[in-house]
Amino acid sequence: MNAGQGPMKQMALDIGLAPVPTLENFIDIGNEAVLGHLRLWVGNPRRSPVPTLVWGEGGSGKTHLLHAVREALREQGAGVGWMDASRRQPGEFDERWQVVLLDDVQLFTAEQQAAAFNWFVHAQAPAQGPARWVLATADRPPADLHLREDLRTRLGWGHVFQLHALGEAERRAVLRRAADERGVFLGDEVMDYMLSRFPRDLSSLMMLLGQLDAYALRTQRAITIPLIRSMLENE
Repeated sequence: MNAGQGPMKQMALDIGLAPVPTLENFIDIGNEAVLGHLRLWVGNPRRSPVPTLVWGEGGSGKTHLLHAVREALREQGAGVGWMDASRRQPGEFDERWQVVLLDDVQLFTAEQQAAAFNWFVHAQAPAQGPARWVLATADRPPADLHLREDLRTRLGWGHVFQLHALGEAERRAVLRRAADERGVFLGDEVMDYMLSRFPRDLSSLMMLLGQLDAYALRTQRAITIPLIRSMLENE
Protein backbone atom coordinates (compact mmCIF):
# COMPACT_ATOMS: atom_id res chain seq x y z
CA MET A 1 0.00 0.00 0.00
CA ASN A 2 1.40 3.40 -0.95
CA ALA A 3 1.77 6.11 1.66
CA GLY A 4 -1.10 8.56 1.73
CA GLN A 5 -3.74 6.04 0.65
CA GLY A 6 -5.16 5.85 4.13
CA PRO A 7 -5.55 2.77 6.36
CA MET A 8 -6.01 -0.57 4.68
CA LYS A 9 -9.52 -1.92 4.88
CA GLN A 10 -9.77 -4.65 7.49
CA MET A 11 -9.35 -8.04 5.89
CA ALA A 12 -11.99 -10.69 6.38
CA LEU A 13 -11.05 -14.18 7.51
CA ASP A 14 -12.58 -17.42 6.32
CA ILE A 15 -15.33 -17.98 8.87
CA GLY A 16 -15.28 -21.67 8.04
CA LEU A 17 -11.92 -21.91 9.79
CA ALA A 18 -13.16 -20.28 13.00
CA PRO A 19 -13.03 -22.48 16.11
CA VAL A 20 -16.37 -23.64 17.50
CA PRO A 21 -17.30 -21.27 20.35
CA THR A 22 -17.08 -22.95 23.76
CA LEU A 23 -16.97 -21.71 27.33
CA GLU A 24 -13.47 -23.18 27.54
CA ASN A 25 -11.99 -21.17 24.64
CA PHE A 26 -13.49 -17.85 25.79
CA ILE A 27 -10.79 -15.53 27.19
CA ASP A 28 -12.29 -14.47 30.54
CA ILE A 29 -9.89 -11.66 31.52
CA GLY A 30 -12.06 -9.13 33.35
CA ASN A 31 -15.15 -11.30 32.81
CA GLU A 32 -14.61 -14.05 35.35
CA ALA A 33 -17.96 -13.46 37.08
CA VAL A 34 -20.14 -13.89 34.00
CA LEU A 35 -18.19 -16.91 32.76
CA GLY A 36 -18.42 -18.52 36.20
CA HIS A 37 -22.18 -17.89 36.24
CA LEU A 38 -22.67 -19.51 32.84
CA ARG A 39 -20.47 -22.50 33.66
CA LEU A 40 -22.34 -23.16 36.90
CA TRP A 41 -25.70 -22.87 35.17
CA VAL A 42 -24.83 -25.06 32.16
CA GLY A 43 -23.29 -27.70 34.43
CA ASN A 44 -26.26 -27.90 36.82
CA PRO A 45 -29.29 -29.96 35.70
CA ARG A 46 -31.31 -28.36 38.54
CA ARG A 47 -30.52 -24.89 37.16
CA SER A 48 -32.36 -21.85 38.44
CA PRO A 49 -34.92 -20.35 36.04
CA VAL A 50 -34.02 -16.76 37.00
CA PRO A 51 -33.27 -14.99 33.67
CA THR A 52 -29.85 -13.60 32.78
CA LEU A 53 -28.89 -10.64 30.58
CA VAL A 54 -25.29 -10.19 29.39
CA TRP A 55 -24.54 -6.81 27.84
CA GLY A 56 -21.44 -5.25 26.35
CA GLU A 57 -20.06 -3.42 23.35
CA GLY A 58 -19.51 -5.08 19.97
CA GLY A 59 -16.55 -7.45 19.94
CA SER A 60 -16.75 -8.21 23.66
CA GLY A 61 -17.79 -11.82 23.01
CA LYS A 62 -21.54 -11.86 23.72
CA THR A 63 -22.49 -14.00 20.73
CA HIS A 64 -19.53 -16.33 21.39
CA LEU A 65 -20.89 -17.02 24.88
CA LEU A 66 -24.45 -17.53 23.66
CA HIS A 67 -23.34 -19.99 20.96
CA ALA A 68 -21.13 -21.73 23.54
CA VAL A 69 -24.09 -22.17 25.91
CA ARG A 70 -26.26 -23.48 23.06
CA GLU A 71 -23.66 -26.05 22.02
CA ALA A 72 -23.10 -27.19 25.61
CA LEU A 73 -26.83 -27.67 26.13
CA ARG A 74 -27.26 -29.50 22.85
CA GLU A 75 -24.50 -31.90 23.89
CA GLN A 76 -26.61 -32.61 26.98
CA GLY A 77 -29.62 -33.31 24.78
CA ALA A 78 -31.50 -30.21 25.93
CA GLY A 79 -33.99 -28.47 23.65
CA VAL A 80 -33.06 -24.84 22.95
CA GLY A 81 -35.06 -21.94 21.55
CA TRP A 82 -32.86 -19.45 19.68
CA MET A 83 -33.68 -16.02 18.28
CA ASP A 84 -31.45 -13.38 16.70
CA ALA A 85 -32.15 -10.49 14.33
CA SER A 86 -31.78 -12.73 11.26
CA ARG A 87 -34.77 -14.86 12.26
CA ARG A 88 -37.55 -12.89 10.62
CA GLN A 89 -40.36 -15.27 11.55
CA PRO A 90 -39.54 -16.54 15.04
CA GLY A 91 -42.55 -18.82 15.44
CA GLU A 92 -44.25 -19.95 18.63
CA PHE A 93 -42.74 -21.09 21.92
CA ASP A 94 -42.02 -24.84 21.98
CA GLU A 95 -42.80 -26.65 25.24
CA ARG A 96 -39.89 -29.02 24.53
CA TRP A 97 -37.39 -26.20 25.00
CA GLN A 98 -35.48 -26.19 28.26
CA VAL A 99 -33.94 -22.77 27.67
CA VAL A 100 -34.56 -19.67 25.54
CA LEU A 101 -31.57 -17.79 24.06
CA LEU A 102 -32.01 -14.27 22.66
CA ASP A 103 -29.02 -12.71 20.89
CA ASP A 104 -28.53 -8.94 20.42
CA VAL A 105 -32.05 -8.02 21.49
CA GLN A 106 -31.43 -4.33 20.69
CA LEU A 107 -31.69 -5.29 16.99
CA PHE A 108 -35.09 -6.98 17.26
CA THR A 109 -37.94 -5.70 15.08
CA ALA A 110 -41.41 -5.11 16.55
CA GLU A 111 -42.44 -8.61 15.39
CA GLN A 112 -39.35 -10.19 16.94
CA GLN A 113 -39.89 -8.28 20.19
CA ALA A 114 -43.45 -9.56 20.34
CA ALA A 115 -42.21 -13.13 19.83
CA ALA A 116 -39.41 -12.66 22.39
CA PHE A 117 -41.95 -11.43 24.96
CA ASN A 118 -44.18 -14.42 24.18
CA TRP A 119 -41.26 -16.81 24.55
CA PHE A 120 -40.19 -15.14 27.79
CA VAL A 121 -43.65 -15.40 29.38
CA HIS A 122 -44.10 -19.03 28.33
CA ALA A 123 -40.59 -19.91 29.53
CA GLN A 124 -41.11 -18.35 32.96
CA ALA A 125 -44.71 -19.57 33.38
CA PRO A 126 -45.07 -22.63 31.13
CA ALA A 127 -48.30 -24.51 30.61
CA GLN A 128 -46.54 -27.64 31.86
CA GLY A 129 -43.30 -28.49 33.60
CA PRO A 130 -40.88 -26.23 35.49
CA ALA A 131 -39.95 -22.67 34.54
CA ARG A 132 -37.24 -22.38 31.89
CA TRP A 133 -34.14 -20.18 31.89
CA VAL A 134 -33.91 -17.19 29.53
CA LEU A 135 -30.44 -15.98 28.58
CA ALA A 136 -30.23 -12.81 26.48
CA THR A 137 -27.49 -10.50 25.19
CA ALA A 138 -27.56 -6.80 24.34
CA ASP A 139 -25.17 -3.96 23.59
CA ARG A 140 -26.35 -1.81 26.53
CA PRO A 141 -27.86 -2.21 30.02
CA PRO A 142 -31.61 -2.93 30.28
CA ALA A 143 -32.51 0.63 31.32
CA ASP A 144 -31.12 1.94 28.01
CA LEU A 145 -32.68 -0.63 25.67
CA HIS A 146 -35.17 0.80 23.18
CA LEU A 147 -37.59 -2.13 23.34
CA ARG A 148 -41.24 -2.53 24.22
CA GLU A 149 -41.49 -1.88 27.94
CA ASP A 150 -42.88 -5.25 29.01
CA LEU A 151 -39.92 -7.04 27.33
CA ARG A 152 -37.30 -4.55 28.52
CA THR A 153 -38.34 -4.79 32.17
CA ARG A 154 -38.42 -8.57 32.12
CA LEU A 155 -34.93 -8.75 30.58
CA GLY A 156 -33.62 -6.62 33.44
CA TRP A 157 -35.21 -8.20 36.51
CA GLY A 158 -32.87 -11.19 36.88
CA HIS A 159 -29.08 -11.52 36.73
CA VAL A 160 -27.44 -8.71 34.75
CA PHE A 161 -23.75 -8.85 33.80
CA GLN A 162 -21.61 -6.40 31.85
CA LEU A 163 -19.15 -8.04 29.47
CA HIS A 164 -15.92 -6.07 29.15
CA ALA A 165 -13.98 -6.08 25.88
CA LEU A 166 -10.25 -6.61 26.24
CA GLY A 167 -8.10 -3.50 26.05
CA GLU A 168 -5.20 -3.07 23.63
CA ALA A 169 -2.55 -4.18 26.13
CA GLU A 170 -4.59 -7.24 27.13
CA ARG A 171 -5.15 -8.27 23.49
CA ARG A 172 -1.42 -8.05 22.87
CA ALA A 173 -0.62 -10.04 26.01
CA VAL A 174 -3.09 -12.80 25.11
CA LEU A 175 -1.86 -12.92 21.49
CA ARG A 176 1.79 -13.09 22.58
CA ARG A 177 1.04 -15.82 25.12
CA ALA A 178 -0.80 -17.87 22.48
CA ALA A 179 2.13 -17.42 20.08
CA ASP A 180 4.63 -18.47 22.78
CA GLU A 181 2.58 -21.60 23.46
CA ARG A 182 2.90 -22.45 19.76
CA GLY A 183 6.63 -21.75 19.81
CA VAL A 184 6.11 -18.82 17.45
CA PHE A 185 7.77 -15.40 17.74
CA LEU A 186 5.60 -12.37 17.01
CA GLY A 187 7.53 -9.12 16.72
CA ASP A 188 5.92 -5.81 17.65
CA GLU A 189 5.61 -4.76 13.98
CA VAL A 190 3.84 -8.01 13.10
CA MET A 191 1.45 -7.58 16.02
CA ASP A 192 0.76 -3.96 15.02
CA TYR A 193 -0.03 -5.18 11.51
CA MET A 194 -2.38 -7.91 12.76
CA LEU A 195 -4.25 -5.57 15.10
CA SER A 196 -4.66 -2.79 12.55
CA ARG A 197 -5.62 -4.77 9.45
CA PHE A 198 -7.70 -7.67 10.72
CA PRO A 199 -10.78 -8.03 12.94
CA ARG A 200 -9.65 -7.32 16.51
CA ASP A 201 -11.87 -9.74 18.43
CA LEU A 202 -9.89 -12.53 20.04
CA SER A 203 -11.58 -15.37 18.18
CA SER A 204 -10.52 -13.87 14.85
CA LEU A 205 -7.00 -13.10 16.10
CA MET A 206 -6.54 -16.64 17.39
CA MET A 207 -7.77 -18.03 14.08
CA LEU A 208 -5.38 -15.75 12.20
CA LEU A 209 -2.49 -16.88 14.39
CA GLY A 210 -3.31 -20.51 13.64
CA GLN A 211 -3.41 -19.83 9.90
CA LEU A 212 -0.08 -17.96 10.06
CA ASP A 213 1.57 -20.70 12.10
CA ALA A 214 0.46 -23.40 9.64
CA TYR A 215 1.57 -21.32 6.62
CA ALA A 216 4.93 -20.51 8.22
CA LEU A 217 5.54 -24.21 8.89
CA ARG A 218 4.68 -25.17 5.29
CA THR A 219 6.89 -22.47 3.81
CA GLN A 220 9.67 -22.84 6.43
CA ARG A 221 9.64 -19.10 7.11
CA ALA A 222 9.32 -16.92 10.18
CA ILE A 223 6.12 -14.93 10.72
CA THR A 224 6.76 -11.50 9.25
CA ILE A 225 4.63 -8.89 7.48
CA PRO A 226 5.79 -10.17 4.04
CA LEU A 227 4.76 -13.69 5.11
CA ILE A 228 1.27 -12.45 6.03
CA ARG A 229 0.95 -10.73 2.65
CA SER A 230 2.18 -13.86 0.90
CA MET A 231 -0.37 -16.01 2.72
CA LEU A 232 -3.19 -13.64 1.75
CA GLU A 233 -2.13 -13.72 -1.88
CA ASN A 234 -1.72 -17.48 -2.11
CA GLU A 235 -4.47 -18.91 0.10
